[in-house]
Amino acid sequence: MNLSSKIEKELIKASTSYPKDRITAFKRSLNQETNENARWALELMLKNAKIANKQKLPLCDDTGIPHVFIELGKNTSLSSDLLESIKEGIANGLKSLPGRPMAVRGNDIERIDQSKGLYDESEKVVTPSFLIENSNDEDLSDKIKIHLLLLGGGPEIRAKTYRVFHKRDYKEVLNVAVGRFEGTLKLLGCTPSIPAIGIGRTHFEANSLMIKAMICGNLNYQSEIEDYITNKLNKTNIGPMGLGGKTTVLGSFVKIGPQRASGVRILATRPCCFVEPRSASISII
Repeated sequence: MNLSSKIEKELIKASTSYPKDRITAFKRSLNQETNENARWALELMLKNAKIANKQKLPLCDDTGIPHVFIELGKNTSLSSDLLESIKEGIANGLKSLPGRPMAVRGNDIERIDQSKGLYDESEKVVTPSFLIENSNDEDLSDKIKIHLLLLGGGPEIRAKTYRVFHKRDYKEVLNVAVGRFEGTLKLLGCTPSIPAIGIGRTHFEANSLMIKAMICGNLNYQSEIEDYITNKLNKTNIGPMGLGGKTTVLGSFVKIGPQRASGVRILATRPCCFVEPRSASISII
């Protein structure tokens, strides 16, 4: 199987199935939940996932914008042909899925005001610029690892990047994030969420870290910081679909990068809905 076909297959997998840690987190929350409305919603979400996986249907009608993060082993290099194969695989995956048609026609102004309408073909959705970096993982020394991430519109319009004065206390930054999430999760509708956070020196870096958090996070292995955010948000009684209960979030994904010597931290937050993050990864030699 060539790279384009592998990418196509993984994109469909990301859109139609949950990773094992997500299923485990849903079941764990269901066992702990006492609110009957919340339990009903969680059971329905697990049923939705089972049907989507079996019939290879998207977990959500909003099939998302594909993002790509590439890790290079120390003995590997990139070529333009490889990048084109990734783009081709993504286009084929959106066509086969099929993805929801979301590409807007026209020039710069026409795309902003959407005056020319949409393309009918889902494969017209353009992938944003790739994130690429060297990997320190010895197991990847002779490999390239390609991560796909599908980002939907609901969480995207409620995401935010902003500065926080840390006051020499890391919890000051985390509590700002918690407060931000508490407000947005009430409006999101499709909870339980997995809040994604990146903390860096610039807006670009913070958002890049947030993307890596969504790709690398694992609900079965949560850090002290991730547990702190999860526990705080699960006390808000927002619950699944806003119905109340203990399960406002399934867990949290946080990535913290280098910091600038200043009183400010740049914080990127994204309140992922219950089908996100939708991700898949492949390694090639």
